[in-house]
Amino acid sequence: MPATTESSQVTRIPRARSGTGRALQKGQQTKAAIVEAALGLATHIGLEGLSIGALADVTGMSKSGVFAHFGSREELQISVIREYHTRFEQEVFYPALSAPRGLARVHALYDNWMKRTSIEIDSGCIYISGAVEFDDRTGPVRDALASSVMTWHSAMRRAIEQCKELGELQADVDAEQMLFEIHGLILALHYEARFLQNPGSLDRAIRGFHNILARYSAPTGAAASTPQATPKVAAMARRKVSNQTTTSKE
Repeated sequence: MPATTESSQVTRIPRARSGTGRALQKGQQTKAAIVEAALGLATHIGLEGLSIGALADVTGMSKSGVFAHFGSREELQISVIREYHTRFEQEVFYPALSAPRGLARVHALYDNWMKRTSIEIDSGCIYISGAVEFDDRTGPVRDALASSVMTWHSAMRRAIEQCKELGELQADVDAEQMLFEIHGLILALHYEARFLQNPGSLDRAIRGFHNILARYSAPTGAAASTPQATPKVAAMARRKVSNQTTTSKE
């Protein structure tokens, strides 16, 4: 009898755990679906536009159901920032790692950044809109947003430093300054293409990037010999801008 009791206990425990595991997996899937919907809303109306009620309407859930997965609007906003950062890394950073260290990788990072920016011309960039919403605030949401941007900048800065180590940039190049100028091109591109709807902004962003490389590259022709993938990205981006401009006129 004791053996039977132990056996029955052994068989019951896995079943309980299996049920708990399925419930946990379902909860995670539901939360992921809510974050997906929240991210879609935030890119159009900003992080501050998010609300438990709005998400309940979009997802077809009750307010209490949405609230149970986050506990607060603030945690919802932070979850959206984390998801946005994860996707940014997957689309911009990780693909560029296949390029060799040095200018080739800096080119790849900028190309991917341009590609994502061209997509966000239609939707919106949480890094940019979030900076406007939270630039004069304090708190966990601002901290999460700033941390995500600084993490990306750190990766870009490291790529620039590697160019210096390889002798592809002048030894006295200030990596922080170069990063500042490259980031400035992305911000200008977003503003000109999304707000002003100026189709020429893509070409200027490309020329600006190559001007930066020409100014900072070591006199070895390294920049000129680096694969030029940016024009391919720009061709796609131009279509994005053109389509947006056409739509706005209809």
